[in-house]
Amino acid sequence: MMYRPASLLAAAVLLFSAMSLLIAGIQEVAGGPGKAVRLTQAEVLAAIGNTPARPPATLDGQGPTGTWRPINLPYAEPMVPVDQTVPAMAPGYPAATWIRVLARDLPVGAGPLALYGARIDTDGPYAIYVNGKLVDWQQRQGRPWNGLFTPLWLVLDQDANTAPPADILIRLDHAPTTPVALSSLWVGPEPALNVRHRMRQLLQRELPMALNSAFLAVGVFSLFVWFRRRHDTGYLLFFSLAAISFAAHLHFYLDVPITSDWFAWLTINALFWLIVILHLFLRMLHGRPLTLLTAAVVGVTSVISILTLPVVGVLPVLPSTPVIVPRIYAAAVVMAATVSVVGVACAWPRFPEARLLAGGLALCTVLGQTDWMMHNHVLGPEGWFLGAYTNAVTFAMCGTVMYRRYVAAIAEVERVNASLAERLRAREAELEISHQRLREAERRRTISEERQRLMQDMHDGVGASLISAIRSVEQGAVDDAKVSQILKGCLDDLKLAIDSMEPVDADLLLLLASLRYRLEPRLEGSGITLVWDVRDLPTLAWLDPSSALHILRILQEGIANILHHAQASRIRLGTAPDIQDERAGVCVTIEDDGRGFDTQAALAAAGGRGLRNQQRRAQAVGGSVAWASGPMGTRFTLWLPLTRGAAVAD
Repeated sequence: MMYRPASLLAAAVLLFSAMSLLIAGIQEVAGGPGKAVRLTQAEVLAAIGNTPARPPATLDGQGPTGTWRPINLPYAEPMVPVDQTVPAMAPGYPAATWIRVLARDLPVGAGPLALYGARIDTDGPYAIYVNGKLVDWQQRQGRPWNGLFTPLWLVLDQDANTAPPADILIRLDHAPTTPVALSSLWVGPEPALNVRHRMRQLLQRELPMALNSAFLAVGVFSLFVWFRRRHDTGYLLFFSLAAISFAAHLHFYLDVPITSDWFAWLTINALFWLIVILHLFLRMLHGRPLTLLTAAVVGVTSVISILTLPVVGVLPVLPSTPVIVPRIYAAAVVMAATVSVVGVACAWPRFPEARLLAGGLALCTVLGQTDWMMHNHVLGPEGWFLGAYTNAVTFAMCGTVMYRRYVAAIAEVERVNASLAERLRAREAELEISHQRLREAERRRTISEERQRLMQDMHDGVGASLISAIRSVEQGAVDDAKVSQILKGCLDDLKLAIDSMEPVDADLLLLLASLRYRLEPRLEGSGITLVWDVRDLPTLAWLDPSSALHILRILQEGIANILHHAQASRIRLGTAPDIQDERAGVCVTIEDDGRGFDTQAALAAAGGRGLRNQQRRAQAVGGSVAWASGPMGTRFTLWLPLTRGAAVAD
């Protein structure tokens, strides 16, 4: 986002030009024929020491006496040099200036009349007489400030029997060294002049008050942001600017009963400290320490703050603060101009934000010069104190800086988020490739392990049986029936190996069903009855193809032993849940009604390799086998756990 201080300055000039045209249009409407009369002819009389503190209700021919001299309104007395020997302003206001306004051709019968004036400049109270009757008396300590920025507005009591105002007399109480000023007066119907009065009130007091309040509200928000981000001093400086700017512009609209000296001290020194904070803000933006200038600005501001303390008898260095206000304004203008010039010089190459703020400070300096000229009566009392809008310029400049930083922070966050999203997408692509490689490696490893398992099973099962059959045939030790039996056994082994690869979803009953499907025809061919007594069992989460083959081999070996040795006529296969050594599991039992055998002797004999294979395979899946044999038959039990440890699985 690009911006130029010159553009902002042009916008400000355009704004004030529009305001001037608007005011001129309102003046033309309000001052048209038959609506309002502007009074510019007057006489002035200075009186010292003989004016009562409280003006009488009526003059009754006892008005001020002396030599009146004619003047034209607006009227402003020239400034006099500050006399260091003059004591601070006392409540008595020993001097008074009388101004008699000559009223001619005033409107009659147009409803209630109003008296309006843009400004009364005095450091004491003033009284207004109309046709010898006191109609207004402003007795306030704060009048030196409020009179400058609050326009004169009086609705005159008038009825059908009352003559229009022919003689308007104004008494201005002030210190001997304080010059007074009075704008031209307007008399006319109240509705017509009220537009002019409201516009002056709006632009000189209410609008600056609204801008100052908005600036302070944003500054308070910035302070709370600084509480959470102590490392960023820009938010603290922004709050300081808002608070000090609020104090420096209180005199434009404040109307409270506080002593004028302390009020003047607060507003004037707040102006100096405002320049100090702006200098610190500029230094933060362009990054140059400017140690000497900082020490000079802070030092001058501190000295002025101390020397202008309105404490009589403690630091009697300077006279009353309101008396030297115009001179202090000159020092503030010089300081602000110095800070703005140095700020522009330091920020011009690379720091547009500092250039913007320095340009704003220069604009404030120009606007502040109008206040200095108003206080020094260089400009007439009908002019405008444009210093009331310096807070708006400061608010706009600093707000623009903070806004740019806020937008830049959002853009940086978006850029970082976009970078992170791009890196995340790249990382996800890398992870996807890695996962594909891992899945491919896992697939290959699974295939290799399954191939090795099948080769080992073929070697130990089908392969061993075939080799045994081949040797028997070669040696002529067996007949064709025996060879057929051996080949059928090999075929059963091969079918069981294939069945073990079928998914059983951890269901032992499905595995047993495949065993029944393979062995039942063989049992029927041998004349043996199969009793299938299978109950529902819990699932075995660890039941994979390798474990399934182990279980099938164990059960196949048990049934094969019955077929070869037991001479049984009936086989019962059953299942049931079982607990062994406090471990939950299931058991599969095979019972026959054939002749029994000595299990211990069979395990110890060289021919008991089949029983030992059953034990080995049961241990491989974390289970166990047991035999119970007697004259009435043999009971074989295979116990399998519901869960098994990682060591057994490995």
